Amino acid sequence: METAPLFTDLANGPKGGAAYWTRTEDGLRIRLGHYAAEGPAKGTVLLFPGRTEYIEKYGMTAGAFAPVGYHSLIVDWRGQGLSDRMHPDPCAGHVEYFDDYQKDVSATLEMARKLGLPKPYHLLSHSMGGCIALRSLVDGLSVASAAFSAPMWGIVIEPSLRPAAWIVTSLVKRTPLARNYAPGTAQKHYVLFNEFDDNTLTSDREMFDRMRHQLTEQPNLAIGGPTLRWLNEALIEMRTLSKLPSPDIPAICAIGSNERIVSADRIEDRMKDWPNGRLIRYDAAEHELMVERSEVRDDWLDSCIALFDEAGD
Repeated sequence: METAPLFTDLANGPKGGAAYWTRTEDGLRIRLGHYAAEGPAKGTVLLFPGRTEYIEKYGMTAGAFAPVGYHSLIVDWRGQGLSDRMHPDPCAGHVEYFDDYQKDVSATLEMARKLGLPKPYHLLSHSMGGCIALRSLVDGLSVASAAFSAPMWGIVIEPSLRPAAWIVTSLVKRTPLARNYAPGTAQKHYVLFNEFDDNTLTSDREMFDRMRHQLTEQPNLAIGGPTLRWLNEALIEMRTLSKLPSPDIPAICAIGSNERIVSADRIEDRMKDWPNGRLIRYDAAEHELMVERSEVRDDWLDSCIALFDEAGD
């Protein structure tokens, strides 16, 4: 296996972390990060990050799992982190088809096998990663349990603008304009051009500053807004998934009361009917629960560990 860079000083993860390059079935090079369990292993957490995210952002999360016996395997999705881009502008969040992310999922599972990571596997996903994770589960991904942090099962768009979003992105989808940034988004990563006050990611200034420091030190990790094609593909995938039943595996899902990025209504609707599922709400929390203030972050990760332990017995 070919080793890849892992910026351990920025990740603040467990000792001995490593990253690897691998190839997807369509030939893209993506990066995967591995943190080993300490002591006897109980299983492996497959961690699916959100849009714009990268392995190092989840070093602290892996640090919660390692001491209690869980390996972590984290993916840089195609088009972000240090994985290959599919757009001339490396800052544009772009995919041709949303299903292409499933090729990254397949490559992640193959890497887990190559590394000999122990089963059972458990799934932890955030935001866009939650949309990808739900598709993987519907398509038969074999895991013992799934935890969703503010999953992207719908996105917040003003009701008056939603028809326009569908019409415009559909009309330009097969034209060169599809590679333009979606309206209201920018080339820079959110934390690099927004201040902490009234940001939509976290109520914890230290965590916000940590994200900004990571991207200032390693700007190649950063991407900006999505393209119109990505937006259209995402809208189609979310609508398609909304019509499908939830898989019958143990699951928990969490959202903050100040969620302003993904649709809380879609999350509540799905979790209401999820067999053996539970929804957790955190007061005064924003979108990114794993970089929220410590009481939210710790409670959420403790809830994930409890789920994984129970499902793995």
